[in-house]
Amino acid sequence: MTTFLDVRVSPVGGNPALNVAVNEGTSLANYTGVTLSEFQNGILGKHLLIATHGFNVDRESGIACLSNWEGLLHLPAPSAFLGLLWPGDSVWLHGLDYPEEPRVANEVGAVVAPFLDAQCAGAASISLASHSLGARVVLETAIQMKRRVRRAILMAGAIDDDCLAAEFQDAVGQIDAISVLASKKDLVLAAAFPLGNFFGGVLTAGHPWFHAALGRDGPSSPPPANFLSPFEIPDGWDFGHLDYLRVSGPPPAVVPIPAIVPAPGTPPPAGGGNGWHEAWTAAFCSTRFT
Repeated sequence: MTTFLDVRVSPVGGNPALNVAVNEGTSLANYTGVTLSEFQNGILGKHLLIATHGFNVDRESGIACLSNWEGLLHLPAPSAFLGLLWPGDSVWLHGLDYPEEPRVANEVGAVVAPFLDAQCAGAASISLASHSLGARVVLETAIQMKRRVRRAILMAGAIDDDCLAAEFQDAVGQIDAISVLASKKDLVLAAAFPLGNFFGGVLTAGHPWFHAALGRDGPSSPPPANFLSPFEIPDGWDFGHLDYLRVSGPPPAVVPIPAIVPAPGTPPPAGGGNGWHEAWTAAFCSTRFT
């Protein structure tokens, strides 16, 4: 069973909840509540990896993709994985909904951060991972936490490439080490960001306000001192936006650790077998987590 921190009010869409609910399960059919005492006993003395999904993910899909991904992780003992569910499906992808997107992510961070400070005090450390628009949730949570974050791993970040130097620069100082996964083959981010910046009044890539997506081009230069390279997935791997986490599919390949971002021209891991994309992201995050 996967343990979840749930900040949803509704199964689909809606605003963030005012409090974090702790549940466990692998699907809606077996999704049940966990008491705070049970939760605290389960994480006592453990290094936590808390991972969240991105936009256009309802509760059912969030449970499925994060519980599936947990099974692919290689976390050393004593560690524990927690999924974080939030109403990312209440907003559009970055750039197409400027007023709503920061509000929802900020509200989620404001709810999750004090919960982690209070209820996870017995954990050995806290690390955060995200996919897509979840990068905003992770970075806002880090800003608002009193406790330091040991690792932050941002996969396919649907957020401006200068976020670590501008909007979320305060989060950088709260995190020991930051990792990014980016792919030039991410057509979702390639299309959405120029379009979103266009609607925001930025017309061309040469405009000083224009920014690419963190999850496509990586962080703007210079990256922060606590940023770990490399970050760019080889073009030959054809890594799309939905390849990092998947709801379902054939039994995944096994990708051992350590897993690194290789040089261009390196063949895909696991011989390109079924599910190798999400198996590799899990192995990469496990490697950067240690």
